[in-house]
Amino acid sequence: MTRLLNLWQELRASLWFVPGAMVAMAVGLAIALIEIDARIDRGYFESWPRLFGVGAAGSRGMLATVAGSMITVAGVVFSITLVALSLASSQYTSRVLRNFMTDRTNQTVLGVFVGIFAYCLVVLRTIREGETTEFVPSLAVMGGVVLAFVGIGFFIYFIHHIATLIQASQILARIAAETISRVDHLFPEGVGDEGERAAGLNAANASPVRTWKPVPAARTGYIQHVDGEALLARARKSNAVIRMEHPIGDFVIEGMPIASVLAAATPDAEIIDDLGAAYAINQQRTTDQDAAYGIRQLVDVALKALSPGINDTTTAVMSLDYLTAILARLSNRRVESPWRYDGGELRVMTRGATFDSLVELSFDQIRQNAAGNVAVLTRMLGTLELLEGLAQNPARRQVLWRQARALEEVVQRTVPGPLDREPLMARAERIVASLAPLESRK
Repeated sequence: MTRLLNLWQELRASLWFVPGAMVAMAVGLAIALIEIDARIDRGYFESWPRLFGVGAAGSRGMLATVAGSMITVAGVVFSITLVALSLASSQYTSRVLRNFMTDRTNQTVLGVFVGIFAYCLVVLRTIREGETTEFVPSLAVMGGVVLAFVGIGFFIYFIHHIATLIQASQILARIAAETISRVDHLFPEGVGDEGERAAGLNAANASPVRTWKPVPAARTGYIQHVDGEALLARARKSNAVIRMEHPIGDFVIEGMPIASVLAAATPDAEIIDDLGAAYAINQQRTTDQDAAYGIRQLVDVALKALSPGINDTTTAVMSLDYLTAILARLSNRRVESPWRYDGGELRVMTRGATFDSLVELSFDQIRQNAAGNVAVLTRMLGTLELLEGLAQNPARRQVLWRQARALEEVVQRTVPGPLDREPLMARAERIVASLAPLESRK
């Protein structure tokens, strides 16, 4: 199942799968129309001379023109797509390229033009001239004309779509929407209880002392997906405890431990193969089980915008806006316990994202690169103010308190003008005081 999911992710991110499928459908349509045309009485077409009255030479010339035009436009579409990819990579970050690759409209438009080209080629080869052997598939030729107009409409829409797609607001909104959907899927509703982690850790430490046996990674790359049910089933079958050594999104090296097995016997080849099959490892991360990767993309866009070569404060602020939306959605979501039990026995020790790690990922690098940038620092304080009102869990409020203190220090150290610094300091001090743990207020 994991391998099938990995294959599906690769197909979704390719520029050939959808166009290839559309070419196959276009060829099938051409063959179907030709066969239907051959079975219809020619008198029917003669009664509509303005629609189906084109002869063999005219039909061949028209289809050749349509085919040539469509393959030319397909080249233009491909060139525009590459320019958009290059622009997005240099202006924002290379990690947003996957969003362009997976964009269904880009794949469909390319497939439409290549499909029409293939359709015309199939119909062209069936046209015959001669007194006794002449055959003109009038219905299929008319279909080629209709498809040509469809291609024109798709081309106009593609120009509008690509001009919209490369805008910063659209890129950030797409990343945020995908990440929020992953947050909703990965983190159940309800306030998180960080104490579950400590309880599970105590249970793991109470297990009899045995040796952890490493399970090596089958290939080098990023962990995209882990089948937790497969891990639990394997642990139950082997009467063992399985521990993930790396969370989803981590980079692993072939031959290095990707998991460990706590069992009476050394893991055999069957166990290693089963555990390896539960992991999907590839050259790049995805957001399927890795909400942190969506946050990583937004942070990278903000860092690129804050770089001296770009210096685009507005884009950095927009990135913070969408990060705020993600963290607000996450603020009272429950982070599931990493300990998986079966019949009261600890079986699987997982590793995944926590509220702490996602907040740190969202704030740390942006704060470190926003020295003296009043607009960005102001928006970060605004984010903390919003999260302060949403987060109810004491442990999570302490995470926000640490971020507020760090932000207060950056404001104090890097904002030189008193007229800019003093309002920011007053705001930061109020947030720190509101989020401060009870023991630190005494």
